Amino acid sequence: MALSFLNKRSQDREMSFVDHLEELRWHIVRSLLAILIIAIVIFVYMDTFFDTVIMGPIRPNFISYDVLCRFSHWIGAGDSLCVPTLKGMTLQSTTFGSQFISSISIAFVSGFIIAFPYVFWEFWRFIKPALTPKETQTTRFAIIFVSFFFFTGAAFGYYLLAPFTFSFLGNYQLGHLHMLETRPMLSDYIDNLVNITLGSALAFQLPVVTYVLTRIGLVTPNFLKKYRKYAFVAILVVAAIITPSPDWMSQMLVCIPLVILYEFSIVISKRIYNQEEAKMKAWK
Repeated sequence: MALSFLNKRSQDREMSFVDHLEELRWHIVRSLLAILIIAIVIFVYMDTFFDTVIMGPIRPNFISYDVLCRFSHWIGAGDSLCVPTLKGMTLQSTTFGSQFISSISIAFVSGFIIAFPYVFWEFWRFIKPALTPKETQTTRFAIIFVSFFFFTGAAFGYYLLAPFTFSFLGNYQLGHLHMLETRPMLSDYIDNLVNITLGSALAFQLPVVTYVLTRIGLVTPNFLKKYRKYAFVAILVVAAIITPSPDWMSQMLVCIPLVILYEFSIVISKRIYNQEEAKMKAWK
């Protein structure tokens, strides 16, 4: 009888695990479906989307070039922030299927970026039943904050980092004879644009990660302050990974916001830590 009871408990745990897998599967399916729907819409209007959005950072009339130059003159810095445009830059495709494959890649990556809030919401719905009422209460605005920092980072990478990067790499000239011409591959340009945009979007999640780690007790403000200098070295490494160009301006464009976000994370961690300390004292 005891053996039968143990077998029943084992089956219940196994069914519970299978049920969780089934639930996770449907969350993934709904997320993929949302990405697929947006990707199909983008693919239908691919020509317009490609000309205006994907090719934007290397078009001479891209908004960032004009805004940065105006800002540079407004602060009295002259032409120091005026990014040289890429005049006459064309991309090349050397295989029959590369343009079609690139269209599919563009559609799905763009679909993921646009559908990110919904994808994260599905993820949060999956883990919500495992949270306590207190944890659920403290994470009720998680979707808003995560989405805000994600889109802020993506916009930063697309409108600021990408123009600086492609301007430097496209205008860089080896030698004095001008016998070399830069004609980048379509796939190379898309890979760099995706890495810059998504890399910046993920890097800007630092305050959110700090918030979560402080809540669960793995990080304290004193810890962040103590290892600040090591964090700055890590930020330099992240900047070097995100920016494919070796020029210092592009890397500083990444480092400065990340340093600011790190200091902001210390403020967030200190506030959460003080709240938890006050609750512990009240409990005692």
